[in-house]
Amino acid sequence: MATTLTTDSTAALPALIRRLTGDEKHAPSAHSTVGVLQVLYDRVLRITPDTADDPERDRFLLSKGHGPVAYYAVLAAHGFIPDDWLDDLAGPGSRLGHHPDRTLVPGVEIGSGSLGHGLGLGVGTALGLRAQGLLKPRVYVLLGDAELDEGSNHEAIAYAGATGLGSLTAIVVDNSSTTHGWAGGIASRFTVNGWTADTVDGRDHTDLYVALTGHRPGRPHVVVARVESRG
Repeated sequence: MATTLTTDSTAALPALIRRLTGDEKHAPSAHSTVGVLQVLYDRVLRITPDTADDPERDRFLLSKGHGPVAYYAVLAAHGFIPDDWLDDLAGPGSRLGHHPDRTLVPGVEIGSGSLGHGLGLGVGTALGLRAQGLLKPRVYVLLGDAELDEGSNHEAIAYAGATGLGSLTAIVVDNSSTTHGWAGGIASRFTVNGWTADTVDGRDHTDLYVALTGHRPGRPHVVVARVESRG
């Protein structure tokens, strides 16, 4: 039975992140996700290194995979990967690429980095779990606001709402990098298709925890995590 790995990675994360070098151009993308990743892995996700293959585990899908530095650091903080892997980001013999690879990195559910794919994969994962009668696992998908410029995400949003995928939670990290917008903000793009929504400060761990655990039965849920503008 999958369990939540309850710990506090606050003290460990800064030093772990500093060990990852060579992808500085994506530093804003990576650091915008730190708060969400920390709350998920510290307090929300029912998964540990020992239950990474348990069918009853929660699934976390990093759609925003082009800046995975914070993700790798959080995985190391929680024992999914050795700390010394962080010292060789994207090296010739490294398992840690500029995009996560599920076949190389323990705890990683999908290979990602091409924007717009993660939410559709999350919908498929949630549907597959439901079809197998696995009703306890939740599926969390982390994407950036700019990914909402991709049409595939809008198809996923509409389909998840229409099929009542109550096990699905999307987290949109909003650093004001999207080209398009919606009256009422990003959350309104989801609620018009039947999702429930919370918009919170993406650096406030208490608000993030409440929002990430605030899903309702029978409806997919979105958390819009606002962080400082990338500009």
